[in-house]
Amino acid sequence: MTSKVSRRWRPRSLLQLVLLAFLVVMLPIAVLMFQAGQALSELSYLADISARQAVEQTRRARALSNLALEMERSARQYAVIEQPGLMDIYASKVEEYAALLEAQQRLLPDNDEIAALSDQIETLAMLTTMTAEEVSENLEGFTSFGEKTSAVREATNLQIDNRIENISAQAEEVQQRLWLQTAALVSASLALMLLFTWLIIRPIRQIERRILTLGSGMEPASSNLIQGPAELVNLGERLDWLSVRLSELEAQKQQFLRHMSHELKTPLASVREGTSLLSDGIVGELTPRQLEIVELIDNSGLELQRLIEQLLDYNLLQHNQTADNECFNVASLIQEVLGKHQLALSNKGMEINAARTPIEWMADRDRTARVLDNLISNAIAYGEDGGQLEIRTSQHGPTLTIDVANSGVPIDSDDRDKLFEAFYQGRARRKGPIKGSGIGLSVAADCARAQQGHLALVDDDTLAVCFRLTLPWNGGDVLDNDNLTQQTMLTLDTNARN
Repeated sequence: MTSKVSRRWRPRSLLQLVLLAFLVVMLPIAVLMFQAGQALSELSYLADISARQAVEQTRRARALSNLALEMERSARQYAVIEQPGLMDIYASKVEEYAALLEAQQRLLPDNDEIAALSDQIETLAMLTTMTAEEVSENLEGFTSFGEKTSAVREATNLQIDNRIENISAQAEEVQQRLWLQTAALVSASLALMLLFTWLIIRPIRQIERRILTLGSGMEPASSNLIQGPAELVNLGERLDWLSVRLSELEAQKQQFLRHMSHELKTPLASVREGTSLLSDGIVGELTPRQLEIVELIDNSGLELQRLIEQLLDYNLLQHNQTADNECFNVASLIQEVLGKHQLALSNKGMEINAARTPIEWMADRDRTARVLDNLISNAIAYGEDGGQLEIRTSQHGPTLTIDVANSGVPIDSDDRDKLFEAFYQGRARRKGPIKGSGIGLSVAADCARAQQGHLALVDDDTLAVCFRLTLPWNGGDVLDNDNLTQQTMLTLDTNARN
């Protein structure tokens, strides 16, 4: 059952989360588009109104100038020819001018020229009641009248220019506001994108870490609850079930191996004890042929015991990857491991050439011994009878190299890639009645990796098969083994003289 803690606010499915993320991320962009549309509509409306008013006001100012000229022309013509119709035309122009001036005064309410024109138009309107001589005497007033009308036209143009500048300033202000809103809303969209990406990626990474811990065999006792869409939460629950199931299977495997080792070692010990009694002649002297068969049975029992121990070592290494580092003499360790195989090497008739130069090294002694033991066992099992076995050591700064090489049939190229896989057996035939388990090299490689080292099959100029173990110095400062070797040789030379 899904825990209540894992069902805090979240969409119920991954599809809902993706759709919600899309909608929420698009919301600030939609708001930005709406505000930009509103601002553009406002500016467009303001520009349209301003353009219409500018055209109308410009046309009115031009009309005032034209009317001022027509009024002056009509008055002068009347003063010359004294035709009454001209005065009627003059009167209509005065009325039209007064109406346009009143409209223009609403545009420029504080303009002094318009106020002066308003007073002057009243005076000029009185010319309709005067005689031709009186009109002729007042014609000089049209000069100032025309100048004031031109001044009003210029003031109108200036007012229009100011309005256009205000619109431009307002447009720049709107543009800056839109840029700020764009930056803020786009940042909000990016933040929301990161948030929803994290909400989607977080449970996936939790599941990935859970799978990695399951694969490495280091699953914690209490797993963190997966928080996210229902599909991923359910997947986390399946992984919890899988973890429990794997733990149960691992416990069953451990129990099986313990029981198997006990059940196999008990009768095997009886068989080896019986062959030992027969070899010692407890039940009577054996013929050479009988003694040969008893030794074969004893050797087969010893080989079977070694295979059982290899299997148990492999299982132990899978669950214990910590190295127990200590400083030890590599040459002494090599001689110790060779001593365990002395009888098999003698029966094989192999010529041994092992390094005796003392090298003090900081590593896991037991695991290094296990690597050497498996490599020497393989050399005995697969090497040629009467062949050569060489163990070479060299130090390069903080790195120790141990080569175990033997003569015989080279390892097939098809087997090289899978040589260190557990339970893999190559094409080469093992010499002897007991078939190998295919885990010796896998155990050796695991022992090397546990020490941050490396085991590999390398080419050798003199021998057919060569395995190279590379171990780093797992401690503080590296010892100067060259001085150590010189001191050792000096000690041996002094003892020889004494």
